[in-house]
Amino acid sequence: MFEMKKLNFDTKALEPYMSAQTFEFHYGKHYKTYLDKLNELILGSDYEHMELEEIIKASYAKGDKAVYNNAAQVWNHEFFWNSLSDRGAVEPSSELLNKIVASFGSYDNFKKEFKQKALGQFGSGWCWVVEKDGKLSIVATSNADNPISLDLGKALVCIDVWEHAYYLDYQNRRADFIDSWLAHLLKW
Repeated sequence: MFEMKKLNFDTKALEPYMSAQTFEFHYGKHYKTYLDKLNELILGSDYEHMELEEIIKASYAKGDKAVYNNAAQVWNHEFFWNSLSDRGAVEPSSELLNKIVASFGSYDNFKKEFKQKALGQFGSGWCWVVEKDGKLSIVATSNADNPISLDLGKALVCIDVWEHAYYLDYQNRRADFIDSWLAHLLKW
């Protein structure tokens, strides 16, 4: 059975860019609900002893939407927690920065393209930086979809653009949330 991943920071540590209230709802309610539902769904099933990524792949291939949606949302949220810094934005390593420049022309251009892709995600979803065949790309996915299920490559970072990730702090200003994440919360 899966347990909630412990955070590497206190829920207040992301303020003023993400309030403790937002984070407590996001982590303590939304993520926990996906996790609890996943555990309920896999109990006694073929999925019960699989790793999370295996469950995502198998349930996606089988079209088992309930298991897939909950498993993918657990993984997506855990990945998002690891894409957050409580010490200000963490710059990419020099090796990664070279890949960013090779793929996007500059770090500033990467940020512009990332923001545009995240803003362009209609409705709920995620925006990812992935690496496939040595090249970086920015991809947006809807709902629970992620780089694992869609075979998009290795995920490097992501931002959650579901409204529960930002609405209490930014209301309908997704662009402001993305700017804050890029400038103050992004951890490579």
